[in-house]
Amino acid sequence: MSQGFQANYNRKQGQKIKTIIDDDLKIIKITCDLILHSRGKLGEHDNLIAIEMKKKERPKSEGVSDRQRLILMTRRSFDQIWSWDGTPPEHVCGYKLGYFIEFDVINMKCKVTEFINGSKSKKMSYEIPIP
Repeated sequence: MSQGFQANYNRKQGQKIKTIIDDDLKIIKITCDLILHSRGKLGEHDNLIAIEMKKKERPKSEGVSDRQRLILMTRRSFDQIWSWDGTPPEHVCGYKLGYFIEFDVINMKCKVTEFINGSKSKKMSYEIPIP
């Protein structure tokens, strides 16, 4: 990819899984379906897009935890501390955009919820065209 961007969720620096911290200071492993980031090459602009996807028929609790993860991942910083010396932070945040996509394969529709700055930004619905 250009600009050194990578599409995955685990940087594996020192074999450590990346994590985030919630409002109760609980550590949560990052297990997004798709993440676009620069692997520490762009400092504060390293984390670009986090995407979670689910089928509508999956348990509602899965979607709730995915949306909560996107809220946390799109926050500017959980503690306002940034590392500019190239050392990856222990906990990840600051993704520019987050998307939760729910597919309704029976009705051929999908709902997309966008997250920016730790908040739900907008919700969109689309019909999936059938040729």
